Amino acid sequence: MKLRLALALILLAAITRLLLNFLPYPPHNFSPIAAMGLFGAAVFNRRWMALAVPFAALFLSDLILNNVIYSQYYTSFTFITSWWIYAAFGLVMFIGSAVLRKKASPARVVGASLIASLVFFLVTNYSVWASGLMYTKDAAGLMTCYTAGLPFLGNTILGDLFFSTALFGVYYWVTNRKLSTQTA
Repeated sequence: MKLRLALALILLAAITRLLLNFLPYPPHNFSPIAAMGLFGAAVFNRRWMALAVPFAALFLSDLILNNVIYSQYYTSFTFITSWWIYAAFGLVMFIGSAVLRKKASPARVVGASLIASLVFFLVTNYSVWASGLMYTKDAAGLMTCYTAGLPFLGNTILGDLFFSTALFGVYYWVTNRKLSTQTA
């Protein structure tokens, strides 16, 4: 039951990631990406599932985003937007495993979500600086890049907190409710 619930919640988060793009003005960076990584790393007992399920959800939703929803921006079938996003996602999953695997209390989920937001911000903005031509390749250019990314950090934090709370909250509410009805 717990396995099916966890799989369903990650699938629902990936679908939500897609559906957010149909809003008239989709909020930039308000996304369940980090929540999927934190949640998957924390709740799946088997390590291979803790890695494979969230990565598969991210990859498949990227495929749909790049090749269906935003297909007008790509001239050919696109697999991965940026390996940096997957690297940041891997770090977020490491945080989920290290901080939430043993005990996922509300305070730990909030803390891990905030750390995940910061990690994602630092890695993805570093990638813009390192692989682009918009900023000078020095410390000033990197700081300018991070400063330019600050307006997006707020929605990243809000999205990570919202979706992490939703995933962990629903999971623990359903599993504890099921356990309490079985013992009553």
